[in-house]
Amino acid sequence: MKTFLKAAPLALALGSALGVDGAAAAAAAAEKTTPLPRLETRDGRHSLIVDGEPFVMLAGQVNNSSNYAEPLKTAWPVLDAMHANTVEVPIAWEQVEPAEGQYNFAFLQELLDQARAHDKRVVLLWFGTWKNTSPAYTPAWVKLDNGRFPRMKDSQGKDHVVLSAHSANTMAADRRAFVKVMEYLRDHDRQNTVIMVQPENETGSYTVPRDFSAEGNRLFAQAIPASLAGRLGKSGTWEQVFGKQAPRAFNTWYVASYVNAVAEAGKAVKPLPMYVNASLAGPSNVPDPTGVASGGPQWDVLDIWKAAAPSIDFAAPDIYDRVSANIVQYLDKYARPDNALMVPEIGNAKEFARFFWPTIGRGGIGFSPFGTDDTGYYNYPLGAKAFDKETLAAFALPYAAVGSIMRDWARIAATRPTWGAAKPDDGTDQATTLGAWKITASWGQWQFGMKDWTWIKAEPAAWSNEPVGGLAVAQLSDTEYLVMGDHVRVTFSAANGRSDGTIVSVEEGTFKDGKWAMTRVWNGDQTDYGFNLIDRPQVLKVTTGFHSQRQH
Repeated sequence: MKTFLKAAPLALALGSALGVDGAAAAAAAAEKTTPLPRLETRDGRHSLIVDGEPFVMLAGQVNNSSNYAEPLKTAWPVLDAMHANTVEVPIAWEQVEPAEGQYNFAFLQELLDQARAHDKRVVLLWFGTWKNTSPAYTPAWVKLDNGRFPRMKDSQGKDHVVLSAHSANTMAADRRAFVKVMEYLRDHDRQNTVIMVQPENETGSYTVPRDFSAEGNRLFAQAIPASLAGRLGKSGTWEQVFGKQAPRAFNTWYVASYVNAVAEAGKAVKPLPMYVNASLAGPSNVPDPTGVASGGPQWDVLDIWKAAAPSIDFAAPDIYDRVSANIVQYLDKYARPDNALMVPEIGNAKEFARFFWPTIGRGGIGFSPFGTDDTGYYNYPLGAKAFDKETLAAFALPYAAVGSIMRDWARIAATRPTWGAAKPDDGTDQATTLGAWKITASWGQWQFGMKDWTWIKAEPAAWSNEPVGGLAVAQLSDTEYLVMGDHVRVTFSAANGRSDGTIVSVEEGTFKDGKWAMTRVWNGDQTDYGFNLIDRPQVLKVTTGFHSQRQH
């Protein structure tokens, strides 16, 4: 007999009544043992390996307070409608250790059971010492004992709300609880439903760039650590090396060292991939130390994090900036040979969905809009005013396209050149060169005809003024390319000025057992005006060539 979960209003609107035998599915999954997930880096390219094969996280993150059994149930219809394969869910220190030394893993087991029943993988978010810099998710026995668990001091010696990164007591208590979580995963998640862990959340402190306590002042007067000096090729005191950014650089080192100690202890129990997320402060300017989450892994202090936190696999940007050029810069800042690109949080408004394409086009291992449940909470203006059917569909379309070949795309992206683009705010064409071909993306066009046709009167495309559209391309060989996207026109032209280039074929299809399987050939109207990917999760393989040169 199947047990039907009561569908939330959004789920009903989407027609997503889910029938699952949760207990049976969870029990069956509990018998499985799979290879430990890991992050692989080769030649500056990164792959997330899950079940022994490359994997792309098509994810959604639930709201902060949906980390309880009942509200979590509202997430599954939303995630299914999105075609998501992964969910990001917080677990709070106050849940795990409500009384010191007494541990409760009821919600963690509930999360594992629900995720298995709904065939989703999990990224576990540890809300410990920091959650958006705040200690709000620490247990009451931590919150109320500032003597044992001291707050940062501002320059006037007054308590700041944020817990000090210099406290051995706080770090030891946080680490001990985190280790208990990892022990539970080791013992109760042999099938690795949880594929990755985020220790802490948006670390650092606002308004106070470092701890001005006696211990903080003592450490600040010293020379920077030798390992950091070696990485930077500079030595001296914090002020000598970093100038006006010294308080922030100092705080970054000690926050990163703290998080590393927590992660290192957890990995000793179960070495899952672990990452940190950044509250951002502008993609090109060096932030004001008092106006940023000082201590967090912003792009301009990643080298400090790399030196201080070797147990952290990568740092990731939380993106709520609505300026398209800024978002692209963030992607570029975090896509480094020594740092895998993942977007663990992005706004869930419709306009953010298009940035999935440049994320995976840069080899990104995952993407996750924030607030993907139906609990009735919306974090506008950072996200959508309402996470309704239309908004959800904007994320579902690219997820469905990539989801249809997810493992194959991940495998290809790990070894072959890729590129992706999103429609910029000004609607200008975007282009790149892969091999012998220039690939151009243009926006807001019908599938047939040209923009400059004056002899025919046609209404503008319905989406021409909307912030939608993107594509991702992979070069499979010297002559073959994989193309996906939505609300985009894609054209190929010879990149070297030759006039004898030609499109040999355009096939729509998928992969079966790792091999391309064609479902139809595009030609005629479907290719005369570029390859127009609009509102269907289609995958194309484009074969190119050059006319043979004959001797006369």
